[in-house]
Amino acid sequence: MRPRNRIIFGICLALAVFSFPALAQEDLMDMLESETRKDAAPDFATATFKTTRIINGHSVENVASGVLDLRISHRFGFINGGAYELFGLDQATMRLGLDYGLNKRWMIGVGRSTYQKQFDGFTKFKLLRQAKGGSPITVNAVGTMMYKSLKFEDPTRDNYMTSNVFYSGQLLLGRKFSEGISLQFMPTVIHYNLVPGALDPNDVFAIGAGGRVKLSKRISINAEYYYQLPDYHLSGTENSLAIGFDIETGGHVFQLNFTNSTGMTERSFISETTGKFFEGDIHFGFTISRVFTIVKPKAFKEGRENR
Repeated sequence: MRPRNRIIFGICLALAVFSFPALAQEDLMDMLESETRKDAAPDFATATFKTTRIINGHSVENVASGVLDLRISHRFGFINGGAYELFGLDQATMRLGLDYGLNKRWMIGVGRSTYQKQFDGFTKFKLLRQAKGGSPITVNAVGTMMYKSLKFEDPTRDNYMTSNVFYSGQLLLGRKFSEGISLQFMPTVIHYNLVPGALDPNDVFAIGAGGRVKLSKRISINAEYYYQLPDYHLSGTENSLAIGFDIETGGHVFQLNFTNSTGMTERSFISETTGKFFEGDIHFGFTISRVFTIVKPKAFKEGRENR
């Protein structure tokens, strides 16, 4: 080998010898960082419930970011109306709702009910997410505003719009115990600007409990109950009880339910239920949910652009 070639070969060999430990160390650091990221990534619980509602009330689930959820809910009359009322099918109330996910934690929604011509709007924020090795429960906060747009019974007196405005606040505490069992508790307060009776409280307090048992991959049975505290409820009202089934069919979730509550807003079903479930005052109802992706996730957009 010529002297010149030996010098070039020696330089290359030296660069290789000194570069190899640095490259090996860099690869090792990349691997360690990758493993650390995997270890640090929380293993969140998913699909605690099938949809954003257990039956009447909210679940700890949120609509995904950029997704619009169209919800159409129906409640028929009392089943104990008998054959003359076609077991309640002669009467019906309906709520049309639109829910939208602003981001992974925050969603909003609006709705219009035929019952008492109510308008409602809510905001829902996920405070904690159940995760393996992290929080044992998922916690959501929900605030709702409702407006009853029925004409005033006595138009001759001074009537104020604020008299028909109502508010509710809830904490949703949920846990997925296994692939097939989930439970949730819902402490709730509902505020009335104007109450029906002189002795009725302006603030109604209730504690709700709900659960879900998965029967198959696409079907689950749900139950929900709201207990009004004895000294903080409207006179002549009953506690809300509901039992139902969730059926998932592609992009739809179809819910069949039986409840003693006529209305479909927090004020209506928690604090103004009058039906007695175990005496046959039961409404059959259903809800259809259809989701639409309005804003595609960033990762999806980047994938399409890189094709």
